[in-house]
Amino acid sequence: MDCRILSFNRSSGLFAATRITHQRLPSFCQRSNFRSFRFSTNCSMKSYKLSDLSRPEVESLKSRPRIDFSSIFKVVQPIVDDIRNRGDAAVKDYTVRFDKVELDSIVENVNDLPDPVLDPAVQEAFDVAYNNIFAFHAAQKPVEKNVENMEGVRCKRVARSISSVGLYVPGGTAVLPSTALMLSVPAQIAGCKIVVLATPPAKDGSICKEVLYCAKKAGVTHILKAGGAQAISAMAWGTESCPKVEKIYGPGNQYVTAAKMILQNSEAMISIDMPAGPSEVLVIADKHANPVHIAADLLSQAEHGPDSQVVLVVAGDGVDITAIEDQINKQCNSLPRGSFAAKALSHSFIVHARDMVEAIAFSNLYAPEHLIINVTDAEKWESFVENAGSVFLGEWTPESVGDYASGTNHVLPTYGYARMYSGVSLDSFLKYITVQSLTEEGLKKLGPYVATMAEVEGLDAHKRAVTLRLQDIEARQVSNLR
Repeated sequence: MDCRILSFNRSSGLFAATRITHQRLPSFCQRSNFRSFRFSTNCSMKSYKLSDLSRPEVESLKSRPRIDFSSIFKVVQPIVDDIRNRGDAAVKDYTVRFDKVELDSIVENVNDLPDPVLDPAVQEAFDVAYNNIFAFHAAQKPVEKNVENMEGVRCKRVARSISSVGLYVPGGTAVLPSTALMLSVPAQIAGCKIVVLATPPAKDGSICKEVLYCAKKAGVTHILKAGGAQAISAMAWGTESCPKVEKIYGPGNQYVTAAKMILQNSEAMISIDMPAGPSEVLVIADKHANPVHIAADLLSQAEHGPDSQVVLVVAGDGVDITAIEDQINKQCNSLPRGSFAAKALSHSFIVHARDMVEAIAFSNLYAPEHLIINVTDAEKWESFVENAGSVFLGEWTPESVGDYASGTNHVLPTYGYARMYSGVSLDSFLKYITVQSLTEEGLKKLGPYVATMAEVEGLDAHKRAVTLRLQDIEARQVSNLR
């Protein structure tokens, strides 16, 4: 492991580190006093001493592995256009080309499919996950409030479900039935009428039985047997057999993400849940954290794929870095997906902060998808977290519980988008409509102010929509006095 310690300089502000000669990361990373470790699986990470870095260098640590979307768009745009023009036929062609599967039909009506038979232990696990996810998201149901801002002026906001939604469940290097639950359960609670779940078919053209079980349990109406950009395009445009949806959700590779980005700005008139990128985790650990657990948490995200990124922030002194390195090496070598993890670790890194204040500050700068706070009294630091998709507090809360069954949603903003986006929730499947209702007295009180503001803006028709009504009220009152 390439090990370079990073800590914060207190002397002139949180990130005002002492100036150094080398201003670019590749330069300062080569200094001779840094240790270097290499393992048989090449499970290597970098680690930086922040007190040696300039502010721009600290800022650069929040950057993720770069995705060249300009070249990806050139690949995806023709697929998007082809699906729009040829519909089902194009989806079938791309499924043969990319998944090596020939399909007679690309869409299945879920009600027409037999219930899949699962191993009892597997079924119980998914049932527990479903119950927890349902309970957590059902608790998010909005409460309608009526507000009388002035006498006779009543306003409220009402929630309505998005009528047709598309859920993308990846199935490339790993089958993810948990994502089927994370997306379909809130859609079920929201009351979405059409729920299309897209997932790549197996080599025999079948649907993963665990995905099908989750889909049936959570009220999915259609399953689109396709993956990649072609699946996103089919749901966005609609085809002969695939219903058109109004919003598309779910994680995916760079081609899926590119298709979502293209289509939300197209004539397809769809929205998407959030920008998404490779999976990531930031772990804050102190000297009391178990090195075995730290390594396992880092690898749990690194194994997602070679473009994932994991970050360890060491809070304070006394952390056994060598033990953590050894555990990363040992566990990485024993993983079936260890090669993926090793590649992810090659562009991941370790940060050493002097204390928890500085550790949390760096985490807020990085804005991780998943944030694990594995320190003593972890709960007291929750209020200091500003940017994160989902937070896991304490030594007994691995990120895996959120990925599967704690009840929170695992579809989260990545790539630093946690600074301004939230993860999927019940609200993601709802839209809100504001309603106002005025009595005659209400218009008499509010109308003159509205008319004045409209006059200031030079919008006479706006003004007259009020003043003509006020004149009618006045004329009727005069008439009643006669």
